[in-house]
Amino acid sequence: MPATGAVVLAGGRSTRMGAPKAALEWHGSTLLRRVVGLVQRGVDGPVVVVRAAGQDLPRLPSSVDVLDDETVAAGPLQGIATGLGALQGAAEHAVVCSTDLPLLHPAFVRAVARAGQDADVALPVVAGHRQPLAACYRTSLAGRARQLLAQDRPRPAFLLEDADVRVLDELALLGDPALAKADPALASVTGVNTPEQYAALRALPPPEVVVQRFGVLASGGDHGERTVRAATLAAAAQAVGLVLDRHLLAAVNGDQMVRDPELPLAQGDGVAFLSADAGG
Repeated sequence: MPATGAVVLAGGRSTRMGAPKAALEWHGSTLLRRVVGLVQRGVDGPVVVVRAAGQDLPRLPSSVDVLDDETVAAGPLQGIATGLGALQGAAEHAVVCSTDLPLLHPAFVRAVARAGQDADVALPVVAGHRQPLAACYRTSLAGRARQLLAQDRPRPAFLLEDADVRVLDELALLGDPALAKADPALASVTGVNTPEQYAALRALPPPEVVVQRFGVLASGGDHGERTVRAATLAAAAQAVGLVLDRHLLAAVNGDQMVRDPELPLAQGDGVAFLSADAGG
């Protein structure tokens, strides 16, 4: 199957929020860092972030490319065109997400990416609302997006008009067993558009994750699982009395070893910690 990349739209200064959403704090990290990390976990291709020209962004993984919008204040379709264009040749499809989806789950990203393989666009529709900024697009649509911008038709809805769109309603989305288990309420598409929404979502407890300690980190040889609340790898380590430094490694859901303290965690994740010294 061809690789699927991702485009994360960093946005600019929000009039209603009074500040750039990308830099808003989220349980020891930022909204942008969280969304980028969750999207990375859900795709198998490159990830790009599209920002307003010259916009300051919070720290991101070195593997993420940052692109500038070609036109000032052209809206999300400009970001979609820029991101899809950059991924052509590297990925046939790309999941496009806005930066204000802190409850996004990697299982949602994977489900939408899989659904998009046989269409121009896989478009989630949740509670009757279309989600073009949580959808999967064929990267070859970049040219059509640029044409629409040149015609002063800058809304993502115009791009959908001429495309082969696969609509993913709640039934279709929750037909994916992994997504149905991880995010049965489809909270992945819950956005942050006002200070009140940000405050309400930020007040929710971090996701529940299961942590294990191995080797010399297991107190008294106890390898038992502990369920903790943690939105980042560093918070998960702290919850079990560990410090995430160069002496510590972690595997999330059995994947490759990582030690990035801001790696975002999602509901149901399993984290295994072991010592980096002497093989654990």
